[in-house]
Amino acid sequence: MTSLTGSLGLSLSNLYVKNFFNEDSKDHALSMVKYITNEFLNIIKEVDWMDSATRKRAKDKAEAIVPYIGYPTELMNDTLLTNHYKNVSMKPDEYFMNVMQLRRWSTDYSFGQLRKPHIKGEWKKHAQVAVVNAFYNSLENCIEFPAGILQGAFFSKDRPNYLNFGAIGFVIGHEITHGFDDRGRQFDKATGGHFRAISGKESCLEIKLILDFQDGNNKNWWEHETDENFKGRAQCIIHQYGNYTVPEINMPVNGINTQGENIADNGGIKEAFRAYQQWVKDNGPEGALPGLNYTPDQLFWISAANVWCGKYRPEVMRLRTISGSHSPAPYRVIGPMSNTIEFAEQFNCPVGSPMNPKHKCTVW
Repeated sequence: MTSLTGSLGLSLSNLYVKNFFNEDSKDHALSMVKYITNEFLNIIKEVDWMDSATRKRAKDKAEAIVPYIGYPTELMNDTLLTNHYKNVSMKPDEYFMNVMQLRRWSTDYSFGQLRKPHIKGEWKKHAQVAVVNAFYNSLENCIEFPAGILQGAFFSKDRPNYLNFGAIGFVIGHEITHGFDDRGRQFDKATGGHFRAISGKESCLEIKLILDFQDGNNKNWWEHETDENFKGRAQCIIHQYGNYTVPEINMPVNGINTQGENIADNGGIKEAFRAYQQWVKDNGPEGALPGLNYTPDQLFWISAANVWCGKYRPEVMRLRTISGSHSPAPYRVIGPMSNTIEFAEQFNCPVGSPMNPKHKCTVW
């Protein structure tokens, strides 16, 4: 499947959308993106550690973020796909030769792109949609939510929105905030130069994106005092996560390596919760789930935590802890929620308890 996705990803994505993707999900998810983006813009207005000039530049960059939701319409054009793969020749009973043919075609295609201009928003770069992941791409200052993640524990248009805002909303906020984390903030609202994903395995698009790195505007748009304020708040996040110990391997989380993802997690959950509160104001309250003694707001937090349920072998956990850019899953829940006042209020966590510390770290 990995080989197929890498070589025939557009065709595979076409089949996935035709057979499994609900068109209504695209509009529903786009509406959520608008709510969450608006809340991030509100946060930019509210933070007290930014000067007016930097605040204006941050606002401009946030407003310029382009969302790619579900799939590009060109993906469903069979004529375009046929033309894209016109030089591919395969036989159903010759697996090895098919692999060699695909590798040769892929190499020829890559060389064929040399010295061609980079086309911002080209549909092929956003068409690998049969993947459960989400991305922020500062080459285009865009966020991407492929069709594959708009399902299951993350999203369904037919369930209460507190579950959606808690799950995929958390992810949407996470990706938006990547544009303003320790690395994303180094690029202005135009094209930039790094690529971040919500989970450890980046998209197969990453190689192509890195090739276009030279087009990015790596620019310091932060005034000195605001820059220092950001670094101080980021250091709080580094210290907080660096004091978590992973019990399975008795090792601390690497707060430095994971700071960008942790900043994105903390901003993302805050934006998603605020966005849901605004959605309720606009559309009215939703009923709680039957048989569960939880309020809709509490179910928002439970839904957000649920997507990070997982079990890893000690060897994998050790490798991720030493070299990964993401904190182990439990701390992607504990960290952001313990920094959020609303969580503590809705679950009646005493001040000074692990989930309601007196001192909370916030960047966004």
